[in-house]
Amino acid sequence: MIVNSIVLFFSALLGGLYALRVTKTKESQVKTVLVFAGSFLFSITVVHILPELFETHKNQFHIGLYILGGFFFQQILEYFTSGVEHGHMHVHNHGKAHAPWSGISLMAALCVHAFLEGTILAHPGVIHDGHSQGGLLTGVVLHKVPAALALMTVLSCHYEKRQTQLILLFIFALASPLGVVAGHVISPMGIFSEDGMVMLFAFVAGNFLHISTTIFIESSPEHRWNSKKLIISLLGAALAIAAETFY
Repeated sequence: MIVNSIVLFFSALLGGLYALRVTKTKESQVKTVLVFAGSFLFSITVVHILPELFETHKNQFHIGLYILGGFFFQQILEYFTSGVEHGHMHVHNHGKAHAPWSGISLMAALCVHAFLEGTILAHPGVIHDGHSQGGLLTGVVLHKVPAALALMTVLSCHYEKRQTQLILLFIFALASPLGVVAGHVISPMGIFSEDGMVMLFAFVAGNFLHISTTIFIESSPEHRWNSKKLIISLLGAALAIAAETFY
C-alpha cells in the first residue's frame, strides 16, 4: 500500500512540475507518450484485469454491466474535464475557461477519476490473487504522468497565480494514493463485501477501457495510416504482456 501510494503521488506531482518548467511542451510530444501509455493500459486491462474479474465472480453478467457503467461514467466525467485525463491540453469551455466554477469542476472530476484509479490497486487478494500488481501500477503511472502534464497546462488558463496551480496539483497528486488507502480501509470495515469490491474494480476497468480507446481514436482523428503510432502501440502492448508474464 505504502509503495503504491508513494509511486502514484510522485508520478502525478513530477508530471505536473515538468509542465511548469517546460512552458512550451508540444501536444504532439505528449500524444506520442499517450499512445504508448494508452496501449499499455488497454492491454493490461484486457490480459490482467478483465480475465480475473470474470474468473472471480460467478455472475459474469453483473460484471459486464459494471464495466459498461464505468465506461459511460468516464464519458460523463469528460464533460467536466475536457479530456485532460487522456492528454488534452486545451480548454473547451467556449470563452468561459477562466470562470471559477470551471476550474473547480475540472479538479473535482479529475480527483474522482484519480481516486477510483487508486482503489483498483488496493486489494491484491480480491482480483490479483497470485499475480503481481507491478504491471497494473505501471499502466496507471504511464497514464498519470501525461495527464498531470496536461492538467497543469490547462490550469494555467484558469489560474494566473503559480501558488494556486501548485496547490491544485498537490490535491490531484493525493487523489490516487487516497484511493489506495480507502480501498484498504473499507474492506476490513465491512462497508463493501468481497463481491462489492469486485464490482468496484469492474467499474474502474470500464474507466480504463474508455480512456485507452479514446486515446487511440484521438491520436488519429483523420483515421489515416500511421506506422509510427502502430509501432508505439505494439511496443506498449508487448511491454504490458511482458509485465503480466514476468512480474
